Parts: sequence; structure tokens; C-alpha cells
Amino acid sequence: MAQVMVNFRMDDQLKKNMEETCRKMGITMTAAFTMFATKVVAEQRIPFDVAVDPFYTKANMERLEKLITGVKNGTIQLTEHELIDN
Repeated sequence: MAQVMVNFRMDDQLKKNMEETCRKMGITMTAAFTMFATKVVAEQRIPFDVAVDPFYTKANMERLEKLITGVKNGTIQLTEHELIDN
């Protein structure tokens, strides 16, 4: 099978960390990305969950902004437990 070059950009520190992690596992980054691509093709999906952290949803950010505004202007008073449970 013919080999092709694939180029893409990533954060420099992420690349260094990936190289080190692969080295510890005894594989190259090329081998790791080839395994990833093989699994994607075989399963026809990304082989791990890709999801947005629900903390950062628009509704939660709006709720937090209202709480912060209320606490700052004194119209809302919360205990530590209410902050965690809300």
C-alpha cells in the first residue's frame, strides 16, 4: 500500500507531550495516529466521547452571570453549599 504524508497543526507543547507519551508506550506518533485512523475507519466514529462540558452551556453561563450580579449587588445571598448545589 502506498504511503502518503499527512500534515496538520497542533500546539507545540501538546506535540511534545504526545511525543513523550508515545515514547513511553514504545510507539511513534505516526503509529499512534495510524491506530487512531484505523479505528475511526473500522468503527465509522470517533473512538471516544466528544462532548461539550455542560458547565459551559449558554443556559448555565447565563444562570451564573445572574448569580454573580445578584451577589455583587447584594440582592442574592448564598451559602457555600448553595453555590455547590445550585
